[in-house]
Amino acid sequence: MQDFKISLITVSYNAENTIGRCIESVIGQNFKNIEYIIIDGGSSDNTNQIINQYKIHINLFLSEPDEGIYDAMNKGIKMASGHIVGMLNADDYFADNDILNTIAWTFNNQKNTDILYGDLDYVNSQNKIIRKWRSGEFSHKMFNWGWMPPHPTFYCKRGLFQKYGFYSLEYGTAADYELMLRFMYYHKLNAFYLKKVMVKMNTGGVSNKNIKSRVKGLLFDYKAMHNNYILVPLITLIFKPLRKIIQYF
Repeated sequence: MQDFKISLITVSYNAENTIGRCIESVIGQNFKNIEYIIIDGGSSDNTNQIINQYKIHINLFLSEPDEGIYDAMNKGIKMASGHIVGMLNADDYFADNDILNTIAWTFNNQKNTDILYGDLDYVNSQNKIIRKWRSGEFSHKMFNWGWMPPHPTFYCKRGLFQKYGFYSLEYGTAADYELMLRFMYYHKLNAFYLKKVMVKMNTGGVSNKNIKSRVKGLLFDYKAMHNNYILVPLITLIFKPLRKIIQYF
């Protein structure tokens, strides 16, 4: 299994308060055949200086202006050479040291697996869990009822990006949702649910900052649903945010 390589991409921008914790959670993984790629958007704080402290653990590092987080992810994917590609954002970190080992084992032993996803905890600045995203087993129809997996737990075969496309910037903050919808729902690729908390994610993503951002995010969601042939996008649009309520209990 050590011949099996995972390309892990971290996208950062002015993340001096969290990037060190993120990198250390990667270094601490028991699985060692990692191609670690960091794409920085041209940070103006100490992010790049912190990254350079860990340079012996980083395979590829690029810092330059970009068109946003999904443009940066696309850059990383195009640089990647691993069998599998996943993302770990600069604000997030692995829940334990065996996450990548488990991912590698699954792709090696579940031969029809194209995609793997799992569970996620939202944490605050004190690392206290405030929401629990438990994905559950995947079935194709679930997307019509507003279901989606947590993007930070989404790993897939690298060749899928060449075959089915990269993150599309036309969907704004919903580009991750649209890609997972395209891969899992429209193209019906085989997905494996890893019943395990994989990532601890800081609250307050780019699509959740204020009312204006949320409305814009909903419009991007609708566009993603419509273009990937969700049966009744308006109903799905209603159910998608409602599914979050259970995460607080």
